[in-house]
Amino acid sequence: MAISVAGGVRPGKVIELEHKLLTQLIVGKQKSSSMFDEIDKELEGDANKLDIEREAVLARLAKQIEARKVFEAVSGQLVHTVTTALDNQLATPESLLARSGISAAQLTLFELISHETLNINRIRPLIADLPWLERDLTNLVNSPAFRLKRSHRSEVKVTDLKLVLNFIGIDNLRTLIPYYCLRNWLPSGHAHLLWTTRKLWRYAMITGVAAKALAKLHEADEAFIYTSALLSMLGTSVVLNNGAKVYETTWGTWLREASASRDKELHDAVLATEFPANDIYHLVLSHGNKLNWQLLELLDFAASPLTQVQAELDNNLSFAELSAAAKLVAKASCFAKVLMLEEMRQLEPKEKRLMFDYYELNEQEVIRLKGQNYRKLDLY
Repeated sequence: MAISVAGGVRPGKVIELEHKLLTQLIVGKQKSSSMFDEIDKELEGDANKLDIEREAVLARLAKQIEARKVFEAVSGQLVHTVTTALDNQLATPESLLARSGISAAQLTLFELISHETLNINRIRPLIADLPWLERDLTNLVNSPAFRLKRSHRSEVKVTDLKLVLNFIGIDNLRTLIPYYCLRNWLPSGHAHLLWTTRKLWRYAMITGVAAKALAKLHEADEAFIYTSALLSMLGTSVVLNNGAKVYETTWGTWLREASASRDKELHDAVLATEFPANDIYHLVLSHGNKLNWQLLELLDFAASPLTQVQAELDNNLSFAELSAAAKLVAKASCFAKVLMLEEMRQLEPKEKRLMFDYYELNEQEVIRLKGQNYRKLDLY
């Protein structure tokens, strides 16, 4: 007779499987196509060119023992410089806040869109104070796909924020505001992290879609559960974003200095040094979940239900101890991990059963989750 692991202290095998996915997202070499929208589409050429250049340099270094020694020494020193600087940043969450991309305005928006009686006039000034969010929403309304929905004004470009919000509608805003906020937190404009960002984006959005489906099934607050699911990616995004900035600043400086010195071996060693994904992965494990609620507390949102859910997910040792809202977020995250590990052929059927058993995903929930569209947001 099989022994159920449902709800208790998280078994080591479940932790191992969850870490396996995070490793694949951050350290894995798989490339990922864009989904939902074209994240950093213009960087694809640069990212592919960097990969080709790095492979060529490494192939050349492999044939030169002395040059390989120079590469290992320089690369090791560069990675150590990057990880030490990032570790120092993470030691003081207060210093991270300004670099995190999250603000009190965003959290206020998250709370407002969870209210049953959402008034567009209340959120408009908050959106106006976030130029990137206003731009993203305006671009959406003026996109060809959205224009088809604007029957009598399909050819008119909308620039007024009030009109933009009215065209989108309250229900769509509940989905789009957290969606664009998460996209703003993730590393952007970094060729070295293009594939990692795309994989994380896909995982986050699968989790969000799954969370919304579960909330609807259980007649819970869809906007709150969906927003909480996306917020659970905040800490990971902050660690990666800051890691990317520290790495690219350091790597760029060293590369320019190596070029100026006309030392080809030194230049090749710096050029071939990859983003220290494995080191950053361990920093995500150490700090990611804590930052989900610590950053919110630093913005004076300690009493917010959004913060409380993130604190629960980080601090509670067992699934059974979680609140109803936190359980739905955890179940959605479990389903997203299983789905992506299956796509990567990294999951055995018995491991899938273990995950679903621990997070108490029943047959009705699994059927509902399997019926969702994880390739496109359903907005209309």
